[in-house]
Formats: sequence, C-alpha cells, structure tokens
Amino acid sequence: MSYSEEWVTARARDAYEHGRASFDVRPERTALLVIDMQDEFVRPGWSPYWVPAATRMAPRLRRLVEGCRSADVPVIWTIFDDTHLGLDRPRALSHLPHADTDWRRPGPAEVWDQLGRRSDEALIRKPSYGAFYDTPLDTMLRNLGRDTVIVTGTLTNYCCGTTARQAYERGYKVVFGADVTATDDESRQEPELAVLRKGFALVLTAEEITNQLATGARVRHGRH
Repeated sequence: MSYSEEWVTARARDAYEHGRASFDVRPERTALLVIDMQDEFVRPGWSPYWVPAATRMAPRLRRLVEGCRSADVPVIWTIFDDTHLGLDRPRALSHLPHADTDWRRPGPAEVWDQLGRRSDEALIRKPSYGAFYDTPLDTMLRNLGRDTVIVTGTLTNYCCGTTARQAYERGYKVVFGADVTATDDESRQEPELAVLRKGFALVLTAEEITNQLATGARVRHGRH
C-alpha cells in the first residue's frame, strides 16, 4: 500500500484532535499529582508569574482533589522552589525569557491555601519543570504501588506537560486533566493537549476523570 501525503496528514490530525488512549483508570493503581499550584502562580496579582487561568480553574481542581481523597487515590503536591541554593537547577534557565524579572520569593514557596492541601499529603519541592527531575517522586509512586498518574496544575505546557512526558518515559500510564491544568497564554492550552493526546496521555476533563475512577471502583468491587 502507498500512503499519500493527504492520508498521513489526515491520520495525524485526527489523532491530535480525537485520539484517546485505551487504558482504564483504576483508583487502586492511581495517584493524583497537583503541580505547582503555589502562591506565585495562583494568588491573584501577587507576582509577575501569576497565571489567571489557574486561579479560575482552582475550585474545579479542589473538587477533584476531594474526589480523589474519597476514592483513596493519594494526592501528591509539588511546588517549584529554590532548592539546594539553586545548584540543582538546570543552568540554562537563567538565560531564558522565563526568568526575565527581578522578582524573588519572599520566603519558601507554598501551595495556595485555597487549594486545601492537607498536612498528611506529600509535598515535593522541585528544582525544575518536571516533577521527576531530581526528586523522589518515582520512588514514592512505586512504594505506593501506583502505575497511573493524573497530572493537574500549572503550567500546562511547562511543568505539567514535562511531568507527563517524564511519567510516560518511566512506564506510567498518564491521565492529563484538560480543564484542571492552566497556562499563562490560554491560546497555548489546546496545542499542548493535542500533542499529549496523540503521544503521551489520556486527556480527560475533571468530570471524566471522576467518572473513570468511579467506574474503576465499581469494577474492583464487582459492581456494574
């Protein structure tokens, strides 16, 4: 068979727009990752790195967090912080536009209090975009017996997208929250979701994630 340019382009476009990974979301095998929902990104007007879309979606994310707790899905939080005097951070960051202000955190970064993080939920302070880079996240997930991660938080196309790719490369099944992630230019949201949808993750809304967890719980307990 010969494949025309039109055929391969249409096939790719369909996967970007409508592709869907084929695995189930089983609550007993899943952990929720809440990426960088911290003051400087979510607290309105507090820093030049504020992501207004993250503030708007925060109530929806908090409901998902509460739903995961009810389903016995562990919640792991991350924050992008100044760790080890910055010596563990990729050196090129300081040369990129992302670091083009003189603003500095007044103290250690913290999860925005309106997200309701609990003290009995793990918090990872990470030095770079991806939550697996120089952190114990992989060990923590394996100790919990979890092979599926739900990625939520901000920014969609930086810390969340990088974490999804890192999880995929480590053999995890990745669920990516379409409406519980946010970025600083909302026109960039769907292009990032499209790439993840085609090659890295099962992209679902918060409602779809909740429904999948409920279905998985019923199957686990023999109810249909």
